Amino acid sequence: MWPVLRAVGAGLLAVAWAIASYFNSASGQASGWGAALALAPLSLVVGLGLWRMRPRWLAAGLTLGLVGLLALLWPLLSQRIAVLYFLEHMGVYSLLAVFFARTLVGPGESLVTQMARRVHGGVLSENQQRYTRQVTLAWSVFFAGMVVVSVGLFLWAPLPAWSAFATLLGGPLIAVMFVGEVLVRRRVLPDEARASLKETVQAWRVQRSEDEQ
Repeated sequence: MWPVLRAVGAGLLAVAWAIASYFNSASGQASGWGAALALAPLSLVVGLGLWRMRPRWLAAGLTLGLVGLLALLWPLLSQRIAVLYFLEHMGVYSLLAVFFARTLVGPGESLVTQMARRVHGGVLSENQQRYTRQVTLAWSVFFAGMVVVSVGLFLWAPLPAWSAFATLLGGPLIAVMFVGEVLVRRRVLPDEARASLKETVQAWRVQRSEDEQ
C-alpha cells in the first residue's frame, strides 16, 4: 500500500510543480520564489548525489561551495526565470539523448538491449536484439527532437507557447512515446515474452544506478 501512496504522491507533486512552473515561466517576471521553484528539481538531484558522496568532508565542501555560488548568483537568477527554465529543460533532455545514444556507438549493446536482458534473464532472440537497438535509437531521436523543438520555440515563439511545451507537455509526450513503443512491440514481436511495466521500471533503475557508479 505504501509504494502506491508514494507513487501517487510523487505524481501529484510533479503535476503541481509543472502547473506552477508554467505560470511562473510564462509570465517572464523576476521572482525569487520563481527561481527557487525552477531550481527545485535540480537541487533535489544534486542534494541526493552529495548525500551519497564519500568522503563526507568532500561532500560538505562541495555543498558549501554550491550554496555560496548560488547566493552570489541569486540576484541574476531571479531576474532570468525563463532562461533558467530553458537551460534546465534543454540540459535534462540533452543528457537523456546522450544517455541513450552513446550506447549505439561501439561494439557494446544498446541501452534498451541491456535492460531487456535483465528482464528476460540474459537471453534475447535475434529479433529482440535488433528491435531493442531500434528502440534505443528511437528514444535518442525523441529526446534530441525535444531539445530542437524547445530551442526553436524559445527563440521564435511567444514565451507562453514555449513554457507550455517545456513544463506541461514533456511528461505526456514521454507517456505517448512509451505507449506507442509498447503497441509497436506487440505488433513486431507478437510471439516473444513481454516484460511488465514493473519489470521495465526495475531494469531502468538498475541500469541507471550502474551508470552512476
